[in-house]
Amino acid sequence: MSNESIIIILILGAIAGWLGGVIFKGSGVGLIGNIIVGIIGGFIGHWVFGKLGIRMGTGYLSYILTAGIGAAILLALLNLVFGGRR
Repeated sequence: MSNESIIIILILGAIAGWLGGVIFKGSGVGLIGNIIVGIIGGFIGHWVFGKLGIRMGTGYLSYILTAGIGAAILLALLNLVFGGRR
């Protein structure tokens, strides 16, 4: 993986994490937290959409939407587990 690919993943992860925080009503966890939540959300969104048979398409925008929805799912699960004690 090239340096450019890593930078793109981090930037898109940060955007997706922020989007997940917006979808889940302000549950953002800071820049580094948003990047981590966005990247993990990308995996979650891809897995969930795959199980449901939903295809978002290709490209950066579809990745951001998929990861943003996955990040919102992750934030919802974290809120259920930790109940706001983060």
